[in-house]
Amino acid sequence: MNLVNLESVSHAFGPKPLLADVSLGLEEGDRIGVVGRNGGGKTTLISIIAGTLKPDGGRVTHTRGLRVGALAQRDRFDPDTAVKDIVLAGRAEHEWAGDAAIREILANLLADIDLAAPAGALSGGERRRTALARLLVEEHDLLILDEPTNHLDIEAIAWLAGHLVQRKSALLVVTHDRWFLDAVSTRTWEVVDGSVERYEGGYAAYVLAKAERARIAQAAEERRQNLMRKEIAWLRRGPPARTSKPKFRINAAEALIANEPPPRETVELLSFASARLGKTVADLEDVTLHAGGPAEGPLVLDHCTYQFGPGDRIGLIGVNGSGKSSVLRLLSGTVEPDSGRMVRGKTVRLAHLSQELAELDPARRVLETVEEIRKYVQVGKKEWSASQLLERLGFRGEAQWKVVGDLSGGERRRLQLLRLIMNEPNVLLLDEPTNDLDIETLTELEDLLDSWPGTLVVVSHDRYFLERVADRCVALLGDGRLSMLPGGVDEYLERRAAGAALSARAASAPSAPERAGRDDQPAPEGGLSAKELRELQKELNRLERQIDKFGEREAKLHAEMAEAASDFERLATLDAELREIAAQKESAELEWMAVAERLEGQ
Repeated sequence: MNLVNLESVSHAFGPKPLLADVSLGLEEGDRIGVVGRNGGGKTTLISIIAGTLKPDGGRVTHTRGLRVGALAQRDRFDPDTAVKDIVLAGRAEHEWAGDAAIREILANLLADIDLAAPAGALSGGERRRTALARLLVEEHDLLILDEPTNHLDIEAIAWLAGHLVQRKSALLVVTHDRWFLDAVSTRTWEVVDGSVERYEGGYAAYVLAKAERARIAQAAEERRQNLMRKEIAWLRRGPPARTSKPKFRINAAEALIANEPPPRETVELLSFASARLGKTVADLEDVTLHAGGPAEGPLVLDHCTYQFGPGDRIGLIGVNGSGKSSVLRLLSGTVEPDSGRMVRGKTVRLAHLSQELAELDPARRVLETVEEIRKYVQVGKKEWSASQLLERLGFRGEAQWKVVGDLSGGERRRLQLLRLIMNEPNVLLLDEPTNDLDIETLTELEDLLDSWPGTLVVVSHDRYFLERVADRCVALLGDGRLSMLPGGVDEYLERRAAGAALSARAASAPSAPERAGRDDQPAPEGGLSAKELRELQKELNRLERQIDKFGEREAKLHAEMAEAASDFERLATLDAELREIAAQKESAELEWMAVAERLEGQ
């Protein structure tokens, strides 16, 4: 059944037409991802479809009784209204507590938020999750989401993708998260030059189809074709989960990339990086680090030893609050370790892109701001001018002469990144570099980083970007270590699902075995004393018995809830007790894993 129909729709802001004579339809069950450059008309298109914006020309038709739910980029709440009232809209406790779907949404989006807290006390990320939860607890025929993954960590993004796929409602989503697009969408709309190009499949299929159209028509310039072929080559040769997705014209795609080299000449870049950096980049030796200063904030690293080598391309993963930004600040020298030491190579030239935007002179022109750093830079084997790099990152033509004070947040982010690259660093630390970047600019950035020789450490919730630019992943799991993840993001999500990833704050509370280890008898060098080992084994046995009891109680509560299905008051009481038991069980399991790891290390 047709839900929304657009006939010859046009709309413009100022002299620039964002949509020109666009006709398209949205059917029941459609799951559509919308892509395009920033400012190209994506938000305008979905606003017209949602009915919140009237087009300049043309006709928009909604089916009778259509229930539309929309998530805008900005969340506006009464600062005095409680989170519970915003999300649950006055539902009685027995009503929502007895609804498994609502409980799942609250558990995955608002688990760390006090439902009684006023909206004015929420951070930007908490406001975003609150708005998303409010939308998802309602039933809709059509969900329209504008950047739903903003402020969500990798785990929450994975849950949201699974949740949306299970819903029966049609979906229209604008996002720069390409993994998310691939996970939830079955069709792709590209808003470009006032029109809407339609493709079957998610992002991977869209890339394949677009490159194939360009090859057949011979209508794309050479550099853009090369970029697209490189993207396809990575998609086809990448992780099995990704290469199995594209189903569109596989034979043509294989022919297209037959002679395409890998995205990065790894051996050559590693050799170049070693020549520039030597053997030592950054060595952590028995480092202890707290997020808020010595012994003040949450514990991030606990007697951790790790080496960052020349040419390493590392994705740093962890839940929000695990201390990823603190580790980048440690590597950059902004903060010092509480104990232990960090050895930095003598030849290191480091650049750190933090989440805070650096102060730029608002009166300077964009090109002047970059050229004051350097007019030319060597990236791999090629020399680029400041103007050429600006064009690659989206500042084309007259945009290079815009005043910095007139730039948007995303444009300032790109300018800050470019200034760092122009300084020719050989160690690059990137903290959420993809914020506010559109897909085309992300592709250019990835290609630029492909030919950049040096050590790269990147923190990002953009799973596609992480898998694209990093060769391996390292995680902060709340145990005070930097843990290698041979299986990448998938392995991290598996560990997280098993309860093996904590925030630094949650992991800071001393566990029973840690208290037991604080014995006045000295331990042998590099290990635990016999007494400490006995105490840890006792603690392990105690925790196993405790976990078994929690499991038995959970089973009983589930049975009692089944019997009390029609008694909402009783159901709410049982549900509260079940959540308490589940939290206690999870805490005991995490403690058991910490003790088991200490024993295994002996």
